[in-house]
Amino acid sequence: MENETIQTPGLEYSSDTIRTLDWKEHIRRRPGMYIGKLGDGSHSDDGIYVLLKEVLDNAIDEYMMGFGKQITVDINETSVIVRDFGRGIPLDKVKDVSSKMNTGAKYDSKAFKKSVGLNGVGIKAVNALSSEFYICSHRDGLCKAILYNQGNIIEDSTEKKTTEENGTLVRFIPDNTIFKGYHYRDEFIEALLKNYVYLNSGLTIIFNGKRFHSRNGLVDLLNEKMTSDPLYPVIHLKGEDIEVVITHNNQYGEEYYSFVNGQHTTQGGTHLTAFREAASRTIKEFYNKNFDYSDIRNGIVAAVSIKVEEPVFESQTKTKLGSRDIGPDGPSVSKFIGDFLKKELDNYLHKNTETADILLKKILESEKERKAIAGVTKLARERAKKANLHNKKLRDCRVHYNDSKGDNREESSIFITEGDSATGSITKSRNVETQAVFSLRGKPLNSYGLTRKVVYENEEFNLLQAALNVEDGIEGLRYNKIIIATDADVDGMHIRLLLITFFLQFFPDLIKKGHIYILQTPLFRVRNKKETLYCYSEEERLAALDKIKVNPEITRFKGLGEISPDEFRHFIGPDIRLDQVTLRKEDLVKELLEFYMGKNTMERQNFIIQNLVVEDDENIA
Repeated sequence: MENETIQTPGLEYSSDTIRTLDWKEHIRRRPGMYIGKLGDGSHSDDGIYVLLKEVLDNAIDEYMMGFGKQITVDINETSVIVRDFGRGIPLDKVKDVSSKMNTGAKYDSKAFKKSVGLNGVGIKAVNALSSEFYICSHRDGLCKAILYNQGNIIEDSTEKKTTEENGTLVRFIPDNTIFKGYHYRDEFIEALLKNYVYLNSGLTIIFNGKRFHSRNGLVDLLNEKMTSDPLYPVIHLKGEDIEVVITHNNQYGEEYYSFVNGQHTTQGGTHLTAFREAASRTIKEFYNKNFDYSDIRNGIVAAVSIKVEEPVFESQTKTKLGSRDIGPDGPSVSKFIGDFLKKELDNYLHKNTETADILLKKILESEKERKAIAGVTKLARERAKKANLHNKKLRDCRVHYNDSKGDNREESSIFITEGDSATGSITKSRNVETQAVFSLRGKPLNSYGLTRKVVYENEEFNLLQAALNVEDGIEGLRYNKIIIATDADVDGMHIRLLLITFFLQFFPDLIKKGHIYILQTPLFRVRNKKETLYCYSEEERLAALDKIKVNPEITRFKGLGEISPDEFRHFIGPDIRLDQVTLRKEDLVKELLEFYMGKNTMERQNFIIQNLVVEDDENIA
């Protein structure tokens, strides 16, 4: 990984054109290989959170090995401090573990049998990508500290006496020449820390003075994630190197959270595939009925956490498990999970007959609904299959999220837009490699209160489902980002609501897993002969007027179709502005949809009147 051939364009290919990059230069030139995307902190998977996670993983590994029950995390606008109370890095190895690639204790499976950070890369990437990186190990009354800048040693202190508890302190400031305009958002950090404590019952993490602790492990996680009531008490099963929680609710689809050695595998992997199959098979065999797996899994909400010796992930960011076996001498992942569920889940259902009765009722209801719409489903699938051959609604891209390989599949996105002019602007401006466009014909149907049947009966919903490839769950999702691109007027807002209602009703996991976005487009263009500025808010418009003081011309965009393709290219390129649609525990989906999309007309009218803001166009001109 340290060597890379660099050939300068325009020069003859000779020995003079070949050079060797050292470890820090390679990381800084190719950060995506080590931390995924860069970003500015506005999304939960942006690079600055990966840097935090790489440092935290080392602290968590110490806890998992039985050392240090508390971790403190302090973050201001730019600086991060993580302090664990584990054993502390051996003092003579502080420099090696922070600045030598492929160096760490975790190659020795006896010391770190089921660790998260395995490749001796993570903390070195944090070091190289930080404008300041300070590491200090406290161990048995002595301490050793080193200060770096972009991976270069600035200060290397000698060992000193200390009265502090054993453990390691890391302080870093992400380099703002790489992470441009970044800022940490508390909600993303808190979600990350909650996962850590759910997976490590008894661990306490204190973030900027706020305490995170879990007594019930994955049960707490499921209760945090669910936005509707479970039909029966959460089934909680624990064994050596495995923990499972399962329940069902009345939402459509399947919702899973999977973890390996404390790592949240957001894209699943061999363990999640094995869990889905084993849970379905065990439940089917328990009732001794020929149930369809889709009926068993409809409405399921579950989490699975396993510990694997020397796990193999499909990338350095460790979001998908590739391991086939639990360890060098252990069973396959599939057999390990299958055997555990066959015994423990079957025993649980035999002992808890009330839960078994409720689950049976849920499965039968799902089966009844599926059979009732079987005819419609078959016709709709055939229609969608024919449409896919010459689907005028979908202008597809070349790279898809469910591709088995591809460095930029995370960038795969689809714009859902309305109207020929808006569709035309985006289609002509898009990157055909990673950006697809799906065109709506006017306003979609209000799907609130309707059954899954409408997804197949309504041609647009059916074609959208087919384009996204989510009929059988989101494992096969074709686009990482589903971007609703509508005008910023009343009709555009209504279309947004109708689409979000559709996703909440039938594919809530797309929202919960962070795949749905709203495209921000500029409201104003302020320009003169020398400069053009695009403004997304009234504040930005005023700032632009202050900057362009001579003969400013102000254009207010009423719709996407008014923006030329040449201009639109700026708004869906590298600097695209997206608002992620999120769902929190306190957002009760049923109540939200009932209020905004139901038939409580007078209640909603009164709310609108009380909260109405009237904008005077004359003041904007």
